Amino acid sequence: MIDWLRRAGGTRPAAPPERRSLIVAGRELPVAIRTLRTARRMTLRIAPDGSEARITMPPWGRSGEALAFARERSDWLALQLAAVPQRTAPGVGEMLSYRGERVVIVWRADAPRRPVLDDGAVLLGGPSDAVERRLHRWLESEALRLFRDDVASFAAAADVAEPRVLLSRARRRWGSCTSDGTVRLNWRLIMAPDFVRRSVVAHEIAHLAHFDHGPRFHAFLDAIYDGDLPAANRWLKREGRTLYAPFG
Repeated sequence: MIDWLRRAGGTRPAAPPERRSLIVAGRELPVAIRTLRTARRMTLRIAPDGSEARITMPPWGRSGEALAFARERSDWLALQLAAVPQRTAPGVGEMLSYRGERVVIVWRADAPRRPVLDDGAVLLGGPSDAVERRLHRWLESEALRLFRDDVASFAAAADVAEPRVLLSRARRRWGSCTSDGTVRLNWRLIMAPDFVRRSVVAHEIAHLAHFDHGPRFHAFLDAIYDGDLPAANRWLKREGRTLYAPFG
């Protein structure tokens, strides 16, 4: 992500995302420009799947200025696009990440339809043309099961009421916590190592006590999380995009 800091010089009402495009590395790249009243700087990022560039700007920003900001950084955008993992639908005989480990997908006609882990493999039966769909459903169910355990553990450590847990299919966020205490967690974290998944859960549970990112929030998060938080953050920054490749 690239930031551009500028002193505010007035405000204007927030607007829905505006759609533009520019040419990057010989391809037309859609650009979504969004104005936020709370923004203090212009930020530029690539969608996890590489489908668009996303600019967030303060109320004083102008869409033409934002597009020029992105155009001037077309080389950076090209590098980001090149780093986006290509979608690879998981098929029989291929590898799939589960809790940070690589397992091979094995299909047998006499195996149960529901996937099961079996000595370094994920084994399933049923119609061979629906393997991807059943693997996706299984991963989501495994994610919800582990998230509920994680939430119960961290809620107890934080001495807060255990919140409702929902799965998220967000394209940008790994987790969120609403003011009513509902925690949403990205199902793709089931493919990440346990300490990474748990760091996101701990982050959202910490928001139940401190609904911001101030010093007290970070101190609280450090107190309840039982792993290496900087390492988890580095992993997500370095490998997070790869979690979108298997199922788009």
